[in-house]
Amino acid sequence: MSNDRETLDRPRRGIRRVLTAVAALAVGATALTACGTSGSGSSEPTVRLGYFANLTHALPVLGVSNGQLQQALGSTKLETQTFNAGPAAIEAVNSGAIDATFIGPNPAISAWTQSAGSAIKIVAGATSGGAEFVVKPDITDSPDSLRGKTFATPQLGNTQDVALRYWLKQKGLSAPKEGGGDVYVAPQDNAQTLDLFKQGKVDGGWLPEPWASRLVQEGGGKVLVNEKDLWPKGQFVTTHLIVSQKFLESSPDKVKALLQGVVNTLNTVQANPIKAKADVNAALKTLTGKALDETVLARSWDNLTITVDPIASSLQTDLDHAVDVGISKPADLNGIYDLTILNSILTAAGKAPVSAQGLGKQ
Repeated sequence: MSNDRETLDRPRRGIRRVLTAVAALAVGATALTACGTSGSGSSEPTVRLGYFANLTHALPVLGVSNGQLQQALGSTKLETQTFNAGPAAIEAVNSGAIDATFIGPNPAISAWTQSAGSAIKIVAGATSGGAEFVVKPDITDSPDSLRGKTFATPQLGNTQDVALRYWLKQKGLSAPKEGGGDVYVAPQDNAQTLDLFKQGKVDGGWLPEPWASRLVQEGGGKVLVNEKDLWPKGQFVTTHLIVSQKFLESSPDKVKALLQGVVNTLNTVQANPIKAKADVNAALKTLTGKALDETVLARSWDNLTITVDPIASSLQTDLDHAVDVGISKPADLNGIYDLTILNSILTAAGKAPVSAQGLGKQ
């Protein structure tokens, strides 16, 4: 097992170095572009938005591709940048390279806590659900079956990584981030996980969609845990929208226009989900060069709930779980949400407002 873990660690370290370098170059290039625009004397208003080219970011993927975000912004130009991981997106926000980004809960919590509550605000939701623990067919949920196995997650400390470690702890199994526990958790790129799972070099993974479905459909895995079964009413935040506090304070009109575009895009999804699913897949093909297989797409889509509700009730629990498994330190999340602009849009349209659950303005 130690040799196998070293084999896993080597490509993972290499991938992490490459991703870090690429992210740094991307952030640097974006920052230089922004500085160049400013230096040229151009006064064209812009909103710089980040998102990921995957299914759990279906709202921005669709809203960018079909023009609804740009349409809502009117004369304000929408500039977009795609990311592969949360830390790179947070770095872009913190450096001023982008104004807002769709992102998972744990990176948002980190940005909030590390800045003592001064860097970002969560202003809307995007996706609930869409994560599963997929394993080899012979593995059960008994401690004896899980002990000694190697399971993958997308990134150390990300939402799925915390979920797996916490679930294992409830089974009486240790999975410390330093290794050496009852179960070895291998954070790595999702594409690498799929390849290693097919090769039998990892025993499964706690992954977001569409990767969970790909392990089932392409790798012959079985679902041991659908994460929504662990949450009240099956709801937990997977993706939400954050903005820099500086941008929110200086340009609330632009934030409102952006959020109007997000709500409009959600209306499009709800009006015709079959077409929206196909349009998102076409947009992903443009972004990544490859569309999702239709069976993977159908399974993944049904496992998600696309919503502007940030499911604030799950955020504190998410942090508590991260603290419990040694990934994060205790922190005060009070004030992390500002849902006032979103709720003004929703109520004006005759829709129910969403709740910050006591963790900010609503």
